[in-house]
Amino acid sequence: MASAIDHLVVAVADPAAAAEMLTERLGIAFSSGGQHPGHGTGNRIAFLGDQYLELIGVVDQSLARDWSVGKAAMGALELGGGLATYALVEDDLEAAVARLQAAGSSIGGVTSDSRQRADGELVEWWSASPAELGPDRPPFLIKHARVGSEWGAAAMAARREMRHPIDSPVILVRLDIATPDPPALAAEYAAQIGVEFWAVADLAVSTVGPHTIRLVPSREMEVPAAVVLGADVEGPRTLEALGLRFDIEPVKLPAAVPAG
Repeated sequence: MASAIDHLVVAVADPAAAAEMLTERLGIAFSSGGQHPGHGTGNRIAFLGDQYLELIGVVDQSLARDWSVGKAAMGALELGGGLATYALVEDDLEAAVARLQAAGSSIGGVTSDSRQRADGELVEWWSASPAELGPDRPPFLIKHARVGSEWGAAAMAARREMRHPIDSPVILVRLDIATPDPPALAAEYAAQIGVEFWAVADLAVSTVGPHTIRLVPSREMEVPAAVVLGADVEGPRTLEALGLRFDIEPVKLPAAVPAG
């Protein structure tokens, strides 16, 4: 069973420019990123405790369209950008995929991928994706190689205490996704990745570890997706940018944010 949201993939025309804008207007710092070798994409990353926000750009469409995440990013960019997809943490990935496939899921096999940082270090992970990714489709599952400058024990501890320009650590709290038919999409989540939702009228809600995922009727959301973040600040902050809404809620954080 997935234990948390891992990261959100937001498609943008220029990751560096988008990162600079969010730092200035939202107060979160983008401290990593790089290129996806062989996939035709590059990114900038803001760490949110154990999770992260990924701004992804396409530099080679011929390569990107052959990668499920790259293809989702291209689809989002055709609509002006925004949430392309997201990932859930599944540390027992191979067993989870085998179980889902046996139950009839279209999820593909486990693949290995990497990103090359500006300092040359490779960040590696394994993932498995349903047949199609997109903001109105179930997400993919991921397991990280927990070593190195981003995923080693010391790096993870530093991420949990990192003070962003907003003058606080920042955590991911909730993801809202607009969809015409929340119950139907919730059923797809259950069938494809084993994530169950409960419903109130036509709102579907799931709790995955420390995070809440809500599937909201499109008629009730002015943006395709909304990201709720938590920080030790006074008063809420809202920013609509890059095809989605960012809400920062005041929360009291411990000295070190617990693992997701």
